[in-house]
Amino acid sequence: MSFTTLLVANRGEITRRIFRSAHAMGIRCVAVYVDADADAPHVCDADEAVRLATSYLDGKAIVEAARTTGAAAIHPGYGFLSENAGFATDVIAAGLTWVGPSPESIRRMGDKLAAKALAVQVGVPTLPGSEDAADATAVGYPLLVKAAAGGGGKGMRIVTAPESLDEAV
Repeated sequence: MSFTTLLVANRGEITRRIFRSAHAMGIRCVAVYVDADADAPHVCDADEAVRLATSYLDGKAIVEAARTTGAAAIHPGYGFLSENAGFATDVIAAGLTWVGPSPESIRRMGDKLAAKALAVQVGVPTLPGSEDAADATAVGYPLLVKAAAGGGGKGMRIVTAPESLDEAV
């Protein structure tokens, strides 16, 4: 599908990089911003910019900004709404092009256990693991304890010995 105007639902350097690529393709670019970013480089690089009254997480306001500016597509960048399957669904339901993974892919990859099961199913090499701490010795130390969803990597703990496992979990 082709389009001539793209709204990037993000801020900062990632938005600027997307704009550079889009401009090189002859695509007009729309930025969104909050008051604190009114003079930010990504706003200056845009062909048009729309102030968000709330935040970069306000999906309804972002879809409305796309409609108002004639943007036929929304690119989420990374972070913020990029991993929000509901937002991707809303963009598509609004008749706009979602420049990103399908809502179903976002849902499946958002759950680390489901993502790993899918990887195994399609033959991607994976490290051994378990959902049961009782399997720790069989899996082998060192271990990486990770939450199944969310956390952005902040919840990961390296466990080098059995006596540290309970606290990490």
